[in-house]
Amino acid sequence: MTLMTKLSSAVAALALTAGAAVAEPALIFDLGGKFDKSFNEAAFNGAQRWATETGESFREIELQSEAQREQALRRFAENGNNPIVMTGFAFGNVLSEVAPDYPDTKFAIIDMVVDQPNVRSVVFNEHEGSYLVGMMAAMASESDTVGFIGGMDIPLIRKFACGYAQGVKAVNPDATVVSNMTGTTPAAWNDPVKGSELTKAQISQGADVVYAAAGGTGVGVLQTAADEGILSIGVDSNQNYMHPGQVLTSMMKRVDNAVYDAMMAGTELETGINVMGIANGGVSYAMDVHNAELVSAEMKAAVDEAADKIASGELEVHDYMSNDSCPALSF
Repeated sequence: MTLMTKLSSAVAALALTAGAAVAEPALIFDLGGKFDKSFNEAAFNGAQRWATETGESFREIELQSEAQREQALRRFAENGNNPIVMTGFAFGNVLSEVAPDYPDTKFAIIDMVVDQPNVRSVVFNEHEGSYLVGMMAAMASESDTVGFIGGMDIPLIRKFACGYAQGVKAVNPDATVVSNMTGTTPAAWNDPVKGSELTKAQISQGADVVYAAAGGTGVGVLQTAADEGILSIGVDSNQNYMHPGQVLTSMMKRVDNAVYDAMMAGTELETGINVMGIANGGVSYAMDVHNAELVSAEMKAAVDEAADKIASGELEVHDYMSNDSCPALSF
């Protein structure tokens, strides 16, 4: 072996060692796109915050079809990316099959529980945050009728709707909550035209505040609400800026924190179930310059008091997913 060959081999070995020391994480977005202004974008923001603070990079992919879920997981795992973070319950079955094939790779899934030793399952108490914005909707409503528009009709989105209805009824037991889902397939997350149509239908039924928990479809809900002169409520990310003075608030689901924490932990990511709710900053409502004039001091005080009671356990919001029922809303 020549001296040059020896040097080349040594450099290659050092490069491999350096690469193994800090594995590059990966992020897989759910259908609807990275810049959906909601769920996926919150995940992206968390990854970007991690990258900015650490100076490191991450890999990412936006899915175009269901078939790509397994392909993306295996490609990143084979590439040595670690941890691999994915957004959305729809990765559940695929991850259950893929994770055992890569025992040395850590995975983090948001919105689903996958019982594998190398998986962190992050779930949120969306019903708690939805309760708070439901209270706010009831206090802001002049017609005593408010609306809810969900994306895909699944238990998770019914969980949002149920929490919202409970918050509404806590403020005004006589209020009417109109509820619609966009569809029964993943396409329901990215149909702003249908979101607009449902918003107009709810307005015709008297709704003057509409809460959208529908991913990219919600963009159509918020736009139409603004055009028609009623209030809307955003979801996941802070969407108050999209229509200043027309978005009452946004139910903040801190997907960004979940992604940031997973990437910051790196290969030392703790696995198991991680529940994020009001008590640990997992969900909240958004206040900023864009909605400050819409939320009175009295409204904010009432909602903050409820949040404190939920955090302490004094107030329990019914979770639809605990037994597929809702005391405040019929599906």
